[in-house]
Amino acid sequence: MESLATWVAPIATTIAALMTASNLGTRTTGWGFVVFTVGSLAWLTLGITTGQSNLLWQNIILTALNFFGIWRWLGRQAKLEEGAERAATASEARPGETLFPVSLLTRAKLTTTDGTDLGVCVDAMAASERGSLAYLVVSSGGVGGVGETVRRLPWRDAKVAGNSVTTALDRPAFERLEQVAKDDWR
Repeated sequence: MESLATWVAPIATTIAALMTASNLGTRTTGWGFVVFTVGSLAWLTLGITTGQSNLLWQNIILTALNFFGIWRWLGRQAKLEEGAERAATASEARPGETLFPVSLLTRAKLTTTDGTDLGVCVDAMAASERGSLAYLVVSSGGVGGVGETVRRLPWRDAKVAGNSVTTALDRPAFERLEQVAKDDWR
């Protein structure tokens, strides 16, 4: 049992950290906490079998925190997102504009109308008095944030389609958009 735990503990913990740090959405984060729980149980086993009380108690606490993470990301947050999805779907059957969850603008792919990937929406900026969106902030290129460029896409050039955002701009036009600093989108 101890030899299995010596392999499972660090591998599960590393995979779980990668899953949660990648910020790939609610479900992936929730499953990351499931994998973290496997890791903390393996570390707990090592604490018991090797007589390391600090390792034991630390992983009892971490297991409880991981259960909270599972509830938060696979329970509560998933239900909230389902509520937004249901409202968006129901709006398709009603007259007027179709609704979409604004949280989509923090994670949606940005594609051209012909399906070419341009980047990923990072956020959107809204006018506080008019209550309308001014522009999207889109990240493109790079790996894991290194070497990426961040651009401002005027909202008038964007359209929400399902779980993605499309633009009539082609890649060269998109790449001519103003680049903004990661920490200064003015």
